[in-house]
Amino acid sequence: MRRLAVLAILLFSLPALAQEPFDYYVLSLSWSPSWCGTKAGRDDAEQCGRTRNYGFVVHGLWPQYAKGGYPTACEAAPEPVPAKLVETMLPIMPSRKLIQHEWTTHGTCAGAGATEYFGKTRAAFERLRIPKLFHNPVQPHTLAVEQVEKLFQAANPGLEPNAISVVCRGHHAAEIRVCMDKQLNYRPCARDVRDRCKGEALFPAAR
Repeated sequence: MRRLAVLAILLFSLPALAQEPFDYYVLSLSWSPSWCGTKAGRDDAEQCGRTRNYGFVVHGLWPQYAKGGYPTACEAAPEPVPAKLVETMLPIMPSRKLIQHEWTTHGTCAGAGATEYFGKTRAAFERLRIPKLFHNPVQPHTLAVEQVEKLFQAANPGLEPNAISVVCRGHHAAEIRVCMDKQLNYRPCARDVRDRCKGEALFPAAR
């Protein structure tokens, strides 16, 4: 009886959301010059060194629930991402620390190993076409949120307004978030994935 009681306590202490299958993905892309303009970014030589003039880079591919919310850290002590796999991701996700963090926090909830999860992440990034305006980060741009979304929609047939959101930190554009189903087709986002900017969004230039 004591063993059963201990087992029941352990089961009920597990995060309830982590036990549910997820419904869709959010592909989050960071505008690298915004990150590199922060104090933490200026200390990040890997992503923000003088020769690292990135535009949009992958922040993560996040399992989400259709009702809102998301699972996190679904393994207590996951194995580190293999070094060779990390190297393959650096061109689009230029931070070893971030790669490990995303695997621990989100990848372990995707129901696959690290190789498959990051393969899916790369495929999602390659699925989304970045508008030409953002290909050259040496020029700053200030745009209304609606303009940003329309540029992405024009470059990506089938991407509806309810499948994309723009996130700002202050006046600076920080992220673009795009909702995809498990086959990486565009789909509506849950209500908690929404625009988080006040008015216009500034896309600063790379240093």
